[in-house]
Amino acid sequence: MTIPPPDAAPGWDDLLRAGTGPVQQSFLDLVRTTREYLGYSPELVSGLLQTPEYAAAVLRLVVDFYGIPDDIEAGVAARTARAQYIGQEGRSFHILLGEQALHTEFGGPEVMRGQLHRLLEATDLPGLSLGIIPARARLLVHPGGSFSIFDDSRVEVEGYRGAETITNQDRLALFRKAFVLLRSSAVYGQASRDLIESALATT
Repeated sequence: MTIPPPDAAPGWDDLLRAGTGPVQQSFLDLVRTTREYLGYSPELVSGLLQTPEYAAAVLRLVVDFYGIPDDIEAGVAARTARAQYIGQEGRSFHILLGEQALHTEFGGPEVMRGQLHRLLEATDLPGLSLGIIPARARLLVHPGGSFSIFDDSRVEVEGYRGAETITNQDRLALFRKAFVLLRSSAVYGQASRDLIESALATT
């Protein structure tokens, strides 16, 4: 199943009114058809790498904040299902996290420890490049908020006012540029594992 173009498909905000399940399913469908994914999340672990417990804690906040139907179980199932496509059939996923994402607590210490262990495992996943931007890293661009780039043709940006789909090439170019500049401040491999293990030791 492919998602219709943004002007033909229900917006994320419209889907969200029905609960977390429909919007998470739409994101899952989008990931299923994506060959190259770039994602940046400064304060929250990317949905592609979330454990069910962490995802449930995050979606609980969404349900409570927006006052939408409580279908967290369906939302968690669709949200965590995205991970199955990492590295599948030559797909490429490049995810940047801010170091703060390792410390922002969702669900309590036990949930966070499970999530951090999941990130450690993810550093070895084929098809995934996981970078972490240290809190004291020198940035070459304003950190901004979370965004995802799908096949270099569509950007999804989420925030309090809802989600925005961007397909205009000039605006896409700004997000591509931002990702490249943010990536230059990130660490990878053992250096990223050291940051995760440090966060785990204090959680």
